[in-house]
Amino acid sequence: MTASELNDLSRLCIHTITTKPWAIEVAIEKYAAAGVKGITIWRQWLEEKGPVEVGKMVRESGLEVVSLCRGGFFPATDKAGRQAAIDDNRLVIDEAAALGTDLVVLVCGAVPGQTLAESRKQIQDGIGTILDHARAAGIRLAIEPLHPMYADERSAINTMKQANDFCDLFQDPMIGVAVDVYHLWWDPDLKQEIQRCGKADRLFAFHICDWLTPTKDLLNDRGLMGDGCIDIREIRGWVENTGFNGFNEVEIFSDSWWQKDQDQFLESIKKAYLNDS
Repeated sequence: MTASELNDLSRLCIHTITTKPWAIEVAIEKYAAAGVKGITIWRQWLEEKGPVEVGKMVRESGLEVVSLCRGGFFPATDKAGRQAAIDDNRLVIDEAAALGTDLVVLVCGAVPGQTLAESRKQIQDGIGTILDHARAAGIRLAIEPLHPMYADERSAINTMKQANDFCDLFQDPMIGVAVDVYHLWWDPDLKQEIQRCGKADRLFAFHICDWLTPTKDLLNDRGLMGDGCIDIREIRGWVENTGFNGFNEVEIFSDSWWQKDQDQFLESIKKAYLNDS
């Protein structure tokens, strides 16, 4: 790498959930001061000030709003629950438009005790129902496949193949995929499915962190890039070989890091990003 490449933060994005203790105005200020260029907003950070004001703050800081997390969670055991999910996803789309991003990430959902086949059918129906609303608002929808350990209640979409197959069902440029290494690193078909995704021009987002060994908590014990067993550089290479030139989004759920000094954590993120991803 050249000296400039070794210090290149131009494609670094951080999710607000990563520095969970920081209020939105603090996260915006700290990210911008650190040279980070992108921010993905989680919806709870919109609650106090609203999407219009948050979007204005982000733009004034020089950051780019990369996406809004998260929509989805379509399956439910009753019609009222499924309709509530549809209504909430329409609201997410409106929030994204007001915020100033064109991308919503979908964690598609699942229901304990309901078959995966039924949950997947409800996901398909849900996305199909909100698609016109998303298209009218100019908001793309990124299906994020989650690790199979979350198939019980977080997502019935668990592989890149399933995400690609869903996109094939719709054949719509507003529907694509978010690739998260934490959820997909184990998949023996990952390279070919990333290539398939790229050929269809539907690779919308790329999320990075690392898988720690041992993992103490299956949700909130993710690691900094380079601290675990994922070959992030290899996967990033596959992603970039498709022509993807978007942000590398650091998304770390970590009870351990959330309890530490967040300024030091931010510096550790930058160092790990430059050295190990």
